[in-house]
Amino acid sequence: MNNAVYQKAYAAFRVRLKEARLGAGLTQLEVAKSLQQPQSFVSKCESGERRVDFVELQTFAALYKVPLSYFL
Repeated sequence: MNNAVYQKAYAAFRVRLKEARLGAGLTQLEVAKSLQQPQSFVSKCESGERRVDFVELQTFAALYKVPLSYFL
């Protein structure tokens, strides 16, 4: 996969990640507390500064009450 396609796909994923949080009615701080992480962890995941791995994605999906397929 070329870099431009990969970046576009990851940008779309980040939008879905934020939309899922907002759809669940949660703030970044509330999510961070649930994950026992600093608020900056959630911010960095949503901004793309930090990559989200599969295990973390499963945790986000459960917290936001969406299936993993939501993020595809």
